Amino acid sequence: MLSPQGYQVITASSGEQALELLDSSSIDLVLLDIMMPGIDGYEVCERIRREPSTAFLPVVMITASGDYEKTRAIKAGADDFISKPFHQGELLARVASLARIKRYHDTVTWQAAELARWNAELEARVRTQVEELQRVNRLRRFLSPQVAELVINSGDDSVLRSHRREIVVVFCDLRGFTTFAESSEPEEVMAVLEEYHTALGELIYRYQGTLERFTGDGLMVFFNDPIHLDEPARRAVEMALAMRDRVATLIDGWSRLGHDLGFGVGIAQGFATLGRIGYEGRFDYAAIGTVTNLAARLCAEAKPGQVLVAQRVFHAVENHAAGESIGVLELRGFSRPVRAFSVSRLIDDSAEVSS
Repeated sequence: MLSPQGYQVITASSGEQALELLDSSSIDLVLLDIMMPGIDGYEVCERIRREPSTAFLPVVMITASGDYEKTRAIKAGADDFISKPFHQGELLARVASLARIKRYHDTVTWQAAELARWNAELEARVRTQVEELQRVNRLRRFLSPQVAELVINSGDDSVLRSHRREIVVVFCDLRGFTTFAESSEPEEVMAVLEEYHTALGELIYRYQGTLERFTGDGLMVFFNDPIHLDEPARRAVEMALAMRDRVATLIDGWSRLGHDLGFGVGIAQGFATLGRIGYEGRFDYAAIGTVTNLAARLCAEAKPGQVLVAQRVFHAVENHAAGESIGVLELRGFSRPVRAFSVSRLIDDSAEVSS
């Protein structure tokens, strides 16, 4: 009756053989007699239901018995019955109905598996993106966003390995900050630092400087590493003058609150060894060399509102910035006097280095 309707029928002569066929074949529906050689139909149905792979397989019990046998069949896990002698139309209708339910179940199972696969892929992507974001955030802690993006997009962080290069270093801090911090509430100190760092951070980004570190009110930025920049000394001086002017506005506001603060900058140019330092989870990008010490010493000598630069820096920017010599300075840690210049303004304020 079933084969002419397009069904592929596999027969078993016993319950044991039926269970073996279920293990080795892809079956969509079971027509199960109750009385069979060996184990009977009830036990076969119970075993079918115990196996996760066949727990939802449609089972139709064929019986000539009455209500008691049907009740047992339901308890064993049968989905439907056909009574002997059975009618062809009824058989085909019940088989078609349960086959349709099996297809729905297979579809749901497939969709659940696909959903699980998609979820696994999504979790993997999210995990990768989180790791990438963490990597980006670590890089942006000490690199300008442009440089961080370059490293991320290229996938090559070899530029962060230890190397030697000529750089221009800018060191700046607030005059009177130690006294202010000792005599003020911590909340006031944090508010001042937040305004200060926010103002300077935007300028570091604009001029493509590499921030090495914030140390309270102290700040060190260098140019021409990890990527080459045109006119790094000019960029450094323009950034320093912009910082001075912006912090001057902040100082006016702080003075109204009774805070006596000033701002000084030192700039030097020379060779340094640069690279990533630290440990897993906490890296910095550092410059090591005399040039960093020179910039820090010049900053310490600068009066409030003054930008002091080393001779080499001044000669690199003398066509773009106005300044004057302040003579030679005896700086701590330097055996020879250092000639320094005070830069006051840009000669042509409209000729800033583009970012």
